[in-house]
Amino acid sequence: MAHSPTRVDFWFDPSCPWAWMTSRWVDDVSAHRDLDVTWNIMSLAILNENTDVSDEYRAFFPRALRYAQLIAAAKELHGQEVVKPLYDALGTRIHLGQRTDADAVMAESLAEVGLPADLIENAPADPEANPYAFEDQLRASHRSGIDLVGQDVGTPIISVNDVAFFGPVISPAPKGEMALTLWDGVVAAASYDGFFELKRSRTRGPDFS
Repeated sequence: MAHSPTRVDFWFDPSCPWAWMTSRWVDDVSAHRDLDVTWNIMSLAILNENTDVSDEYRAFFPRALRYAQLIAAAKELHGQEVVKPLYDALGTRIHLGQRTDADAVMAESLAEVGLPADLIENAPADPEANPYAFEDQLRASHRSGIDLVGQDVGTPIISVNDVAFFGPVISPAPKGEMALTLWDGVVAAASYDGFFELKRSRTRGPDFS
């Protein structure tokens, strides 16, 4: 019988540093395991649009939503295959470069992956004046991940052969043998239907090393 790759779905908000590190971990695992990963967009702004969050956190949402809308538009207009390269280009600037100038970040990222510059028009700074063209698609992608794990989580969400979980939240992203050990442990724990949560307080911030 022919071997089939492990089917993985990964939902991310491009602005989330924790999702970024988890995605780097999945990349490392993919180099050593036969994974078929589909990258899906979700949004912390949508997740928290009806929740009570700090003013500082809420102020971050408009810029984050623009990045999410850009990826949603790119997927709809240019196909699933552009999602991961565009995420990588955006995330490198957002997280490693600590860039906050959204227009420049988007323009440079589109150029890097060979996508047309006018895609930025689908992620306007003022959505009231120029509504998002692919908001319905973004919300549908967001819901498809949240429906698997529940509303009281965040990003990333991972589904492995239809077993879904939030996280893991890691810092820094493990590499090599440790990356594989963590992968096997997380997937094994999540495969038990009665397993819901394992958590400890974070003692460090995002470490992108």
